[in-house]
Amino acid sequence: MTQQENAQELVEAFEMFDNWEDRYRFLIDLGKKLPPLPEGARVEENLVHGCQSSVWMIAEPKREADETRIDFLADSDSTIVRGLIAILRNIYSGQTPRDILQFDIDALLRRIELDQHLSLGRRNGLAGMVNRVKTLAAQEATQ
Repeated sequence: MTQQENAQELVEAFEMFDNWEDRYRFLIDLGKKLPPLPEGARVEENLVHGCQSSVWMIAEPKREADETRIDFLADSDSTIVRGLIAILRNIYSGQTPRDILQFDIDALLRRIELDQHLSLGRRNGLAGMVNRVKTLAAQEATQ
């Protein structure tokens, strides 16, 4: 699926819930489905800075024919943050570096109203995770 299709599916999933308590539960459930980080990935160099919680993120590039697609793996010690990671994985994993760098994640976060319903600390952490994804994608684009 394309990023736009994934984003639309996510918007529709959030719209199914009438209140934010249910949306938070949905977010937590998304986080419970994250694949595990590889052994040894919880190291300083993989730590996302700017997060209140501990978040580790790695990129696993896969070269297919003449293009590279990146899978992102991440984990956190916070259940809500794990849900935010799941959203980012849904949008960014399996995409090319160019598509990752061009996608307007802020527009998606506004559409699902996360920009209004996360604390300032969580918003800063989410921005840190997005920056990490884009930095890893930019590094891969130059290789």
